[in-house]
Amino acid sequence: MSLLRRIEGAPSLPPTAGTRPLSPLLDEARTLIPTPVKPPTDQFDGLRQRVQQKLIAELDPKLDLSQTAQVRRLIEDLFTAILEQEGIVLPRAERQKLFEATVAEILGLGPIEPLLSDETISEVMVNGPHNVWIERAGKLLKTDISFQNNDHVLRVIDRIVSPIGRRCDESTPYVDGRLTEGPAAGSRVHAIIPPLALDGPTITIRKFRKDRITDEEYCRYGTVTTDMLAFLEAAVEAKLNIIISGGTGSGKTTLLNILSGFIPDDERIITIEDAAELQLRQEHVVRMETRRANIEGKGEITV
Repeated sequence: MSLLRRIEGAPSLPPTAGTRPLSPLLDEARTLIPTPVKPPTDQFDGLRQRVQQKLIAELDPKLDLSQTAQVRRLIEDLFTAILEQEGIVLPRAERQKLFEATVAEILGLGPIEPLLSDETISEVMVNGPHNVWIERAGKLLKTDISFQNNDHVLRVIDRIVSPIGRRCDESTPYVDGRLTEGPAAGSRVHAIIPPLALDGPTITIRKFRKDRITDEEYCRYGTVTTDMLAFLEAAVEAKLNIIISGGTGSGKTTLLNILSGFIPDDERIITIEDAAELQLRQEHVVRMETRRANIEGKGEITV
Protein backbone atom coordinates (compact mmCIF):
# COMPACT_ATOMS: atom_id res chain seq x y z
CA MET A 1 0.00 0.00 0.00
CA SER A 2 1.30 3.45 -0.90
CA LEU A 3 0.37 6.42 1.27
CA LEU A 4 0.45 10.07 0.24
CA ARG A 5 -0.09 12.48 3.08
CA ARG A 6 -0.67 16.23 3.05
CA ILE A 7 -0.82 18.41 6.18
CA GLU A 8 -2.02 21.99 6.04
CA GLY A 9 -4.09 23.61 8.81
CA ALA A 10 -7.60 24.64 7.89
CA PRO A 11 -10.73 25.02 10.04
CA SER A 12 -13.75 23.00 8.98
CA LEU A 13 -17.20 21.71 9.82
CA PRO A 14 -18.83 18.35 9.10
CA PRO A 15 -20.01 18.35 5.49
CA THR A 16 -23.74 18.51 4.93
CA ALA A 17 -25.53 15.79 3.01
CA GLY A 18 -28.09 16.00 0.24
CA THR A 19 -28.85 18.60 -2.36
CA ARG A 20 -28.48 22.34 -1.90
CA PRO A 21 -31.85 24.07 -1.43
CA LEU A 22 -32.27 27.50 -2.98
CA SER A 23 -33.98 29.14 0.00
CA PRO A 24 -30.82 30.03 2.02
CA LEU A 25 -29.20 31.47 -1.09
CA LEU A 26 -32.30 33.53 -1.86
CA ASP A 27 -32.16 35.00 1.63
CA GLU A 28 -28.47 35.67 1.10
CA ALA A 29 -29.04 37.30 -2.27
CA ARG A 30 -31.77 39.53 -0.85
CA THR A 31 -29.33 40.89 1.70
CA LEU A 32 -26.98 41.77 -1.13
CA ILE A 33 -29.55 44.06 -2.77
CA PRO A 34 -31.07 46.26 -0.05
CA THR A 35 -33.22 49.18 -1.18
CA PRO A 36 -30.72 52.05 -1.59
CA VAL A 37 -31.24 55.29 0.29
CA LYS A 38 -30.20 57.19 -2.82
CA PRO A 39 -29.93 56.07 -6.47
CA PRO A 40 -26.74 54.11 -7.20
CA THR A 41 -24.05 56.07 -8.97
CA ASP A 42 -23.43 53.13 -11.30
CA GLN A 43 -26.44 52.85 -13.61
CA PHE A 44 -25.62 49.27 -14.62
CA ASP A 45 -25.31 48.14 -10.99
CA GLY A 46 -28.60 49.82 -10.12
CA LEU A 47 -30.34 48.06 -13.00
CA ARG A 48 -28.84 44.72 -12.00
CA GLN A 49 -30.03 45.13 -8.43
CA ARG A 50 -33.57 45.97 -9.54
CA VAL A 51 -33.83 43.08 -12.00
CA GLN A 52 -32.24 40.66 -9.53
CA GLN A 53 -34.65 41.64 -6.78
CA LYS A 54 -37.66 40.95 -9.03
CA LEU A 55 -36.15 37.69 -10.28
CA ILE A 56 -35.49 36.37 -6.77
CA ALA A 57 -39.09 37.12 -5.81
CA GLU A 58 -40.24 34.88 -8.69
CA LEU A 59 -38.00 31.90 -7.97
CA ASP A 60 -39.22 28.91 -5.99
CA PRO A 61 -37.31 28.78 -2.65
CA LYS A 62 -37.37 24.97 -2.84
CA LEU A 63 -35.56 24.92 -6.19
CA ASP A 64 -32.66 22.45 -6.24
CA LEU A 65 -29.46 24.26 -7.22
CA SER A 66 -27.66 21.01 -8.00
CA GLN A 67 -29.51 21.02 -11.34
CA THR A 68 -27.40 23.90 -12.62
CA ALA A 69 -28.41 23.80 -16.29
CA GLN A 70 -32.12 23.60 -15.46
CA VAL A 71 -31.89 26.45 -12.93
CA ARG A 72 -29.96 28.60 -15.40
CA ARG A 73 -32.65 28.12 -18.06
CA LEU A 74 -35.34 29.05 -15.55
CA ILE A 75 -33.46 32.18 -14.54
CA GLU A 76 -33.03 33.14 -18.19
CA ASP A 77 -36.78 32.78 -18.86
CA LEU A 78 -37.65 34.89 -15.81
CA PHE A 79 -34.95 37.41 -16.72
CA THR A 80 -36.41 37.89 -20.22
CA ALA A 81 -39.94 38.24 -18.85
CA ILE A 82 -38.86 40.86 -16.29
CA LEU A 83 -37.08 42.96 -18.92
CA GLU A 84 -40.22 42.90 -21.06
CA GLN A 85 -42.43 43.85 -18.11
CA GLU A 86 -40.09 46.71 -17.20
CA GLY A 87 -39.86 47.86 -20.79
CA ILE A 88 -36.06 47.64 -20.62
CA VAL A 89 -34.40 47.54 -24.04
CA LEU A 90 -30.66 46.84 -24.11
CA PRO A 91 -28.09 46.06 -26.80
CA ARG A 92 -27.36 42.35 -27.03
CA ALA A 93 -23.92 42.69 -25.40
CA GLU A 94 -25.27 44.72 -22.45
CA ARG A 95 -28.21 42.35 -22.05
CA GLN A 96 -25.89 39.33 -21.87
CA LYS A 97 -23.60 41.15 -19.43
CA LEU A 98 -26.56 41.96 -17.18
CA PHE A 99 -27.80 38.37 -17.33
CA GLU A 100 -24.41 36.85 -16.47
CA ALA A 101 -23.94 39.31 -13.57
CA THR A 102 -27.37 38.35 -12.21
CA VAL A 103 -26.69 34.62 -12.52
CA ALA A 104 -23.29 35.06 -10.84
CA GLU A 105 -24.92 36.65 -7.79
CA ILE A 106 -27.45 33.83 -7.45
CA LEU A 107 -25.48 30.74 -8.50
CA GLY A 108 -21.84 31.81 -8.54
CA LEU A 109 -19.34 33.92 -6.65
CA GLY A 110 -20.64 37.35 -7.56
CA PRO A 111 -18.25 39.91 -9.12
CA ILE A 112 -15.30 37.51 -9.40
CA GLU A 113 -17.20 34.78 -11.27
CA PRO A 114 -16.06 36.05 -14.74
CA LEU A 115 -12.44 35.98 -13.55
CA LEU A 116 -12.73 32.31 -12.64
CA SER A 117 -14.03 31.54 -16.14
CA ASP A 118 -11.06 33.27 -17.82
CA GLU A 119 -8.48 30.57 -18.57
CA THR A 120 -5.72 33.17 -18.99
CA ILE A 121 -5.99 34.10 -15.30
CA SER A 122 -4.02 31.91 -12.91
CA GLU A 123 -4.88 33.61 -9.61
CA VAL A 124 -7.61 35.89 -8.23
CA MET A 125 -6.90 38.06 -5.18
CA VAL A 126 -9.55 40.05 -3.29
CA ASN A 127 -7.86 42.49 -0.89
CA GLY A 128 -11.00 43.99 0.60
CA PRO A 129 -14.21 44.89 -1.25
CA HIS A 130 -12.75 47.50 -3.61
CA ASN A 131 -9.30 46.09 -4.38
CA VAL A 132 -9.37 43.03 -6.67
CA TRP A 133 -6.23 41.78 -8.44
CA ILE A 134 -5.43 38.96 -10.86
CA GLU A 135 -2.33 37.14 -12.03
CA ARG A 136 -2.03 36.70 -15.78
CA ALA A 137 1.09 35.38 -17.51
CA GLY A 138 3.00 35.71 -14.24
CA LYS A 139 2.17 39.41 -13.78
CA LEU A 140 -0.12 41.00 -11.16
CA LEU A 141 -2.79 43.29 -12.58
CA LYS A 142 -5.42 45.36 -10.78
CA THR A 143 -8.99 45.05 -12.06
CA ASP A 144 -11.91 47.49 -11.97
CA ILE A 145 -14.07 44.85 -10.25
CA SER A 146 -15.40 45.61 -6.77
CA PHE A 147 -17.80 44.26 -4.17
CA GLN A 148 -20.51 46.34 -2.53
CA ASN A 149 -18.98 46.19 0.95
CA ASN A 150 -17.28 43.88 3.45
CA ASP A 151 -20.48 41.92 4.04
CA HIS A 152 -20.70 41.15 0.33
CA VAL A 153 -17.19 39.63 0.41
CA LEU A 154 -18.03 37.66 3.58
CA ARG A 155 -21.09 36.14 1.91
CA VAL A 156 -19.00 35.01 -1.05
CA ILE A 157 -16.48 33.44 1.35
CA ASP A 158 -19.30 31.60 3.09
CA ARG A 159 -20.63 30.42 -0.27
CA ILE A 160 -17.18 29.00 -1.07
CA VAL A 161 -16.49 27.18 2.20
CA SER A 162 -19.99 25.96 3.15
CA PRO A 163 -20.13 23.13 0.55
CA ILE A 164 -16.93 21.64 1.97
CA GLY A 165 -18.19 21.80 5.56
CA ARG A 166 -15.99 24.66 6.73
CA ARG A 167 -16.60 28.07 8.20
CA CYS A 168 -14.89 31.42 8.46
CA ASP A 169 -16.07 33.60 11.33
CA GLU A 170 -14.77 35.42 14.40
CA SER A 171 -13.83 32.18 16.15
CA THR A 172 -11.89 30.91 13.09
CA PRO A 173 -11.04 34.03 11.04
CA TYR A 174 -9.08 32.18 8.36
CA VAL A 175 -9.79 29.14 6.21
CA ASP A 176 -8.15 27.01 3.52
CA GLY A 177 -10.37 25.13 1.13
CA ARG A 178 -11.17 24.46 -2.50
CA LEU A 179 -13.88 25.33 -4.98
CA THR A 180 -16.26 22.41 -5.41
CA GLU A 181 -18.13 23.64 -8.49
CA GLY A 182 -18.06 26.16 -11.30
CA PRO A 183 -15.48 26.80 -14.03
CA ALA A 184 -12.58 26.74 -11.54
CA ALA A 185 -13.69 23.70 -9.53
CA GLY A 186 -10.81 22.19 -7.57
CA SER A 187 -8.96 25.50 -7.22
CA ARG A 188 -7.32 26.25 -3.89
CA VAL A 189 -8.91 29.01 -1.78
CA HIS A 190 -7.51 30.89 1.20
CA ALA A 191 -9.59 33.50 3.04
CA ILE A 192 -8.87 35.76 6.01
CA ILE A 193 -11.41 38.08 7.60
CA PRO A 194 -11.26 40.90 10.19
CA PRO A 195 -9.91 41.35 12.80
CA LEU A 196 -6.91 39.55 11.28
CA ALA A 197 -7.39 41.26 7.91
CA LEU A 198 -7.19 44.99 8.60
CA ASP A 199 -8.45 46.27 5.24
CA GLY A 200 -11.46 43.99 4.91
CA PRO A 201 -12.00 40.30 4.07
CA THR A 202 -9.44 38.83 1.69
CA ILE A 203 -9.79 35.93 -0.72
CA THR A 204 -6.99 34.27 -2.67
CA ILE A 205 -7.95 31.70 -5.31
CA ARG A 206 -5.14 29.79 -6.98
CA LYS A 207 -6.86 28.41 -10.03
CA PHE A 208 -6.74 24.70 -10.68
CA ARG A 209 -4.85 23.68 -13.81
CA LYS A 210 -7.16 21.42 -15.80
CA ASP A 211 -4.37 19.62 -17.65
CA ARG A 212 -1.65 17.96 -15.61
CA ILE A 213 1.98 18.89 -16.16
CA THR A 214 3.73 15.86 -17.67
CA ASP A 215 7.16 14.52 -16.80
CA GLU A 216 8.51 15.79 -20.13
CA GLU A 217 7.17 19.32 -19.51
CA TYR A 218 8.67 19.34 -16.02
CA CYS A 219 12.10 18.61 -17.48
CA ARG A 220 11.62 21.04 -20.38
CA TYR A 221 10.77 23.85 -17.96
CA GLY A 222 14.10 23.24 -16.24
CA THR A 223 12.52 22.31 -12.91
CA VAL A 224 14.30 18.96 -12.80
CA THR A 225 16.75 17.03 -14.92
CA THR A 226 16.02 13.64 -16.43
CA ASP A 227 18.50 12.05 -13.99
CA MET A 228 16.74 13.65 -11.00
CA LEU A 229 13.39 12.42 -12.26
CA ALA A 230 14.73 8.90 -12.78
CA PHE A 231 16.05 8.89 -9.20
CA LEU A 232 12.69 10.06 -7.81
CA GLU A 233 10.85 7.44 -9.85
CA ALA A 234 13.10 4.73 -8.40
CA ALA A 235 12.50 6.11 -4.88
CA VAL A 236 8.74 5.94 -5.35
CA GLU A 237 8.81 2.42 -6.75
CA ALA A 238 11.00 1.37 -3.81
CA LYS A 239 8.33 2.78 -1.44
CA LEU A 240 10.77 5.14 0.28
CA ASN A 241 9.43 7.93 2.50
CA ILE A 242 9.53 11.27 0.67
CA ILE A 243 8.84 14.67 2.26
CA ILE A 244 7.89 17.55 -0.04
CA SER A 245 8.23 20.97 1.58
CA GLY A 246 8.00 24.53 0.31
CA GLY A 247 6.21 27.85 0.48
CA THR A 248 2.86 28.77 -1.03
CA GLY A 249 2.85 28.46 -4.81
CA SER A 250 6.27 26.81 -4.91
CA GLY A 251 4.98 23.72 -6.72
CA LYS A 252 4.50 21.14 -3.95
CA THR A 253 1.23 19.82 -5.36
CA THR A 254 2.56 19.75 -8.91
CA LEU A 255 5.60 17.71 -7.87
CA LEU A 256 3.46 15.37 -5.77
CA ASN A 257 1.15 14.82 -8.74
CA ILE A 258 4.14 13.87 -10.90
CA LEU A 259 5.56 11.53 -8.25
CA SER A 260 2.18 9.88 -7.79
CA GLY A 261 2.28 8.96 -11.46
CA PHE A 262 5.23 6.67 -10.72
CA ILE A 263 3.18 4.51 -8.35
CA PRO A 264 2.44 1.18 -10.09
CA ASP A 265 -1.16 0.58 -11.16
CA ASP A 266 -1.42 -2.55 -9.00
CA GLU A 267 -0.93 -0.48 -5.82
CA ARG A 268 -3.73 0.89 -3.68
CA ILE A 269 -3.26 4.61 -3.06
CA ILE A 270 -4.66 6.50 -0.08
CA THR A 271 -4.43 10.30 -0.03
CA ILE A 272 -5.01 12.43 3.06
CA GLU A 273 -5.26 16.19 2.52
CA ASP A 274 -6.56 19.23 4.34
CA ALA A 275 -7.86 20.54 1.00
CA ALA A 276 -8.17 17.85 -1.69
CA GLU A 277 -6.08 18.96 -4.68
CA LEU A 278 -4.17 15.96 -5.95
CA GLN A 279 -4.87 14.67 -9.46
CA LEU A 280 -4.08 10.98 -9.59
CA ARG A 281 -4.13 8.97 -12.82
CA GLN A 282 -4.60 5.58 -11.20
CA GLU A 283 -8.04 4.03 -10.73
CA HIS A 284 -7.54 2.45 -7.29
CA VAL A 285 -7.45 5.61 -5.17
CA VAL A 286 -9.07 6.37 -1.80
CA ARG A 287 -9.25 10.13 -1.25
CA MET A 288 -9.69 11.55 2.25
CA GLU A 289 -9.96 15.05 3.65
CA THR A 290 -9.47 16.22 7.23
CA ARG A 291 -12.14 18.00 9.23
CA ARG A 292 -11.86 20.60 11.96
CA ALA A 293 -14.14 20.87 14.98
CA ASN A 294 -17.56 22.43 14.56
CA ILE A 295 -18.81 25.51 16.40
CA GLU A 296 -19.36 23.36 19.50
CA GLY A 297 -15.77 22.11 19.42
CA LYS A 298 -16.77 18.62 18.29
CA GLY A 299 -16.30 16.47 15.22
CA GLU A 300 -12.62 17.17 14.49
CA ILE A 301 -10.86 14.53 12.37
CA THR A 302 -7.09 15.12 12.12
CA VAL A 303 -4.59 13.61 9.70
